[in-house]
Amino acid sequence: MYSHKQKQWSVLSANTIAFAANFAVWTLFSILGIKIKQDLGLTETQFGVLIATPILTGSISRLPLGILTDLFGGRRVFTLLMLCIVPAIYSITLATAYWHYLLIGLFVGLAGGSFAVGIAYTSAWFEKERQGTAMGIFGAGNAGAAVTNLAAPLLIVAYGWDSVPTIYAICGLVVIGMFWIFTFEDPAHADKTVARKKLCLKTQLAPLKEARVWRFGLYYYFVFGGFVALALWLPKYYIGQFNVDLKTASFLTLLFTLPSGLIRALGGWFSDKYGGRTINWWVFWICLVCLFFLSYPPTTMIIHGIEKDISVGIELTVVPFTVLVFIVGIAMGFGKASVYKVINDYYPTQMGSVGGMVGVLGGLGGFTLPIMFGAAADYTDVRSSCFMLLYAVLAACMILMHYAIKAEKLKAKRHNKQQIPVT
Repeated sequence: MYSHKQKQWSVLSANTIAFAANFAVWTLFSILGIKIKQDLGLTETQFGVLIATPILTGSISRLPLGILTDLFGGRRVFTLLMLCIVPAIYSITLATAYWHYLLIGLFVGLAGGSFAVGIAYTSAWFEKERQGTAMGIFGAGNAGAAVTNLAAPLLIVAYGWDSVPTIYAICGLVVIGMFWIFTFEDPAHADKTVARKKLCLKTQLAPLKEARVWRFGLYYYFVFGGFVALALWLPKYYIGQFNVDLKTASFLTLLFTLPSGLIRALGGWFSDKYGGRTINWWVFWICLVCLFFLSYPPTTMIIHGIEKDISVGIELTVVPFTVLVFIVGIAMGFGKASVYKVINDYYPTQMGSVGGMVGVLGGLGGFTLPIMFGAAADYTDVRSSCFMLLYAVLAACMILMHYAIKAEKLKAKRHNKQQIPVT
């Protein structure tokens, strides 16, 4: 008989591994898409749509999956979800036309919805003072993107690109078995009385009327949506900007995805210790500085001297570019954890619905941003325009957060005045 603490860590470990596996599947088209683009002769915009299609269903499925988790428990919902994804992965090998890949991508994208299931399932097992850390550890499953960056190119070189979906499908079945063996029904759903109380859908959805939830969603649009978008976009960016091969581009992207995923656990601990909002604010400022330099396109300035013109070139080489992207990834990892810590502070009993909605908005960032990256590159013919777009999104987040903090301080000041007794 396992103790409650043993069950907690067994569930958290299995949950994190399963989420990492699903995240690896969710970003699979970032590597396969490069080969598909070459074979089908796709434009930048078409490529953006291709790699973003799985992100769409992974995003919009988060709210219903989060609600289902609140109602029926994470163990059941997560297992059934993975059973639906495995056939979709294998069917990639059968596709021959662009629309085939888009259709399959919609079903493969359900893997992204696993976050809403796992985050609610994780929070249900841990006490409030440890939930930030636990959710941060679970969120480290984002490092599954790094698994794809590392494993997929090696499998393509060794066995051909069409072997990758088959191997991923087999691994998916193994993960499903592992998950079922090492997880347990969470205490709230094991108690049928508590479970019945949670069946009120209206109660679960009530917080979605609050502007605060949508503001949190915008923050997550940047820290998570931006992370997913860059994880999908960077391999091709490295190939085009720095003329490296696919293996090198994937490895360099790994320096963004792996630390960003793993650091989320530390971000959860910092959020518990210093507060989610404080961490959020620092994340935004660090990203603002880095994105300024990343946005600056290669430029040649002509200085008209006394006797001759002087040409000055300004361009990020691969090393400083990778360092800046690495820092942005670390910051986003902290930000992904801190946003959900803030959500749990405000809505501890509605993590499925509120966390699911915020996850939808964040996931939509991963869907819309690659498409906008492609459209911006086609329209401006400037490759760094993708970072310009992220800079604009970040500016909106910071302005909203500034005024939200200001409004809450004013409200607290008024409340304190009302508490002063009249003499």
